[in-house]
Amino acid sequence: MKFNVNQQDLQQALNYCQGVIEKRSTLPILSNVLLDVSNAQLTITATDLDLIFIHQIKNIEIIEEGKTTTVSSTIYDIVRKFSSGKKINLSLSDTNKLQIESEKSNFNLNCLSPSEFPLTDENFNDNEFSINSKSLLKLLNKCKFSVSNDETRHYLSGIYFHQTEVEDKNYLTAVATDSHRMSISKIRLDQKISFEPIILPKKTIFQLVSLLDNYDGDVKISNLKSKIKFKLNNSVLISKLIDGKFPNYIQVIPKNNQKKLEIDLKLFLGSVDRVASVSLDKKDGVKFSLIKDSLNLSVNNTNSGDGNETLSVKFDHDLEISFNSRYLIDVASQLDGEKVEIYFNDTGSPALIKDPGDFDSIYVVMPMKG
Repeated sequence: MKFNVNQQDLQQALNYCQGVIEKRSTLPILSNVLLDVSNAQLTITATDLDLIFIHQIKNIEIIEEGKTTTVSSTIYDIVRKFSSGKKINLSLSDTNKLQIESEKSNFNLNCLSPSEFPLTDENFNDNEFSINSKSLLKLLNKCKFSVSNDETRHYLSGIYFHQTEVEDKNYLTAVATDSHRMSISKIRLDQKISFEPIILPKKTIFQLVSLLDNYDGDVKISNLKSKIKFKLNNSVLISKLIDGKFPNYIQVIPKNNQKKLEIDLKLFLGSVDRVASVSLDKKDGVKFSLIKDSLNLSVNNTNSGDGNETLSVKFDHDLEISFNSRYLIDVASQLDGEKVEIYFNDTGSPALIKDPGDFDSIYVVMPMKG
């Protein structure tokens, strides 16, 4: 095996691999990336057995085909420290070492046999559909912060994707909740698709977001029983799905929240963030004291002190209610409009948050007691 490749192309591919490979793997081969030089391209593969990332680089010069595996973190650390955009020469020596040369640098890395590397070759193409990358990224970003960290409730440790129909229009709807807050967002589909409901794991979500951030085009999606495949231009992500039943989220959406608060989004976000600075662990609730057209936000922490701020708002009732500041900031940071609308019922009931700039997304936040 012998080939030349551009430094930036190789660094980008290896960077994505770092997010897939577990830092402490019991199987040495899982710490490695598979480098396969054949069919006029370099294919780089990384896996943790639950998630597989495959990336193809076509802009290479092949002197001799072949394949090997080497430790992902080591080759990435070397490649990213080379001069940007320079040519890198890689070759497999007789002693089964991967030789890496660029400018005046020379490295020889240990390798493991590519035959040990686990691969999947399932056929996913039976029910493939395409979706715009920015639309998919929107769904992920609007929901990812509500995913649960509670491993005992594994069915909440991901985003629930399913097809919904509203007034004869088809949507791909995403939902996430940690039982304290919930995000729901949907995007319009051109037509009905063959797609069974799935729960996409947290690690896959963040890896997919990383890929989509730097990609503009269509994503081809196909799922097969317990796995799903995302195909971008030069990258493929195959993931196991969470086996579990997502709760009936529809019944959690408040139906009787008639008290509407309307406020400038930037003012609200800045104010909550400032007032919450008093709280050292962010677990202190931000108290909303609402009277007609006025909102007073306050935090009182026995160890560090207190703070409050008053804002002009549109509101026609009297109400006191407290929320976790982090939950409010997470939601507000994802809104597209200039205003934010919060609908209340009473002090003990969840609030419904809407974005006038995005009618396809809503959020539910539970209040804090006391």
